[in-house]
Amino acid sequence: MQERAEVTRRAVLATAAVLFEQHGYVGTSISDVARTSGYTSGAIYFHFGSKEGLARGVLEAHFAEWPRYVERWESEDAPVLDRLVGLSLAVAREFRDNVIVRAGNRLWNERRTIPVSLPRPFVGWIDAAARMLTAAGEAGELAPGTDAERTARVLVSCFFGTHTVSDALSDRRDIEEAVSDLWMLLLPGLQAAPADPAKCLEGAGKLLAATRVRTAPTVK
Repeated sequence: MQERAEVTRRAVLATAAVLFEQHGYVGTSISDVARTSGYTSGAIYFHFGSKEGLARGVLEAHFAEWPRYVERWESEDAPVLDRLVGLSLAVAREFRDNVIVRAGNRLWNERRTIPVSLPRPFVGWIDAAARMLTAAGEAGELAPGTDAERTARVLVSCFFGTHTVSDALSDRRDIEEAVSDLWMLLLPGLQAAPADPAKCLEGAGKLLAATRVRTAPTVK
């Protein structure tokens, strides 16, 4: 019985994510989710309580897997900056291709229309980037005097700004190229001399190819 309930919950969340991503929070109703998923409105209310609860469920699914995803990249056996760049490219793909991620992103952007407390974005990414930059500094990969905490905030701001522009102009079809261009600009100021951003991007690409079978956020 519990397993069936969990299957229902995952299926409803997956359907809701598609509809929220396409139509936004205001443009999606419980009736829409029920009709599309094949489950009754009663079943949806039983699992999530309200449309607000359903939106929160999608956002929690968006955020839930990222810590373990980051941990996998932090533990790779490769130069730290290669791993940081590779992680950013992998995340970019998920924001382009993963409907849970896309739905969570749209819901957060519409957060003022959702009358419920929501998880905070960006904080985890800033912490992860700061950890990796600190490790890169300890490994001698960073330019002298680089402040890991301040640099992490700038990197995350640049990364998500790049997403916003790519989303607006091409529905993120060019996001990997855009993120690569961003790193080509930023790496010469981050890397210890002699700086070689192209080699770092090449290393990141090899890591990315080797880790493509690993999944990012999924509905739970």
